Amino acid sequence: MKLSISSLPFGKQEFNYHVDGEFFNEIEASEVRSGSVDVALTVTHTQEGIYEFDFVCNGVITIPCDRCLDDMEHMVDTDYLLTVKMGDALDDSVDGVLVIPSSWRTLDLAPLVRDTVLLTIPMMHTHAPGECNTEMLGHLEEHAARDYSSDEDFETPPSDSESAAGGSIDPRWAALEQLLENNNNKK
Repeated sequence: MKLSISSLPFGKQEFNYHVDGEFFNEIEASEVRSGSVDVALTVTHTQEGIYEFDFVCNGVITIPCDRCLDDMEHMVDTDYLLTVKMGDALDDSVDGVLVIPSSWRTLDLAPLVRDTVLLTIPMMHTHAPGECNTEMLGHLEEHAARDYSSDEDFETPPSDSESAAGGSIDPRWAALEQLLENNNNKK
């Protein structure tokens, strides 16, 4: 997936690519199991020698559910605007700007497309409520201290305002509060 930038005329050019499971399988430690994503790229080459890359990615990728580990589909619908400039050395330290050596005649688009698609995956990706593999949830519940039979988040400690209001406190938090109070009284 290389683009010959040295031969791009001034103005706007459009390119279309399709990436699939094979594209993602080449990535080490990628959690994408398969996919089908269309990539529309518009490159605007200015008289000043600057290239504006506008990537639009649409499709679907298959990733594992964080809760039950079964495959789940994740919709990809994103765009990414990147300014590419020529310079002395490769520099990607500024967000949205890529400086490439003037000697480069082609630009490998694969890492740019890969990162654009992978950044659409949320930190926590799980099936919609009720769609997880019930057998796996049963195993989780059997071996964990947490109840995985519901889709609720982990229990969080009560806030200071809840404690002051006299709300019910989980005994584990009460024991921790007692330790904290004892520690403060020793000072």
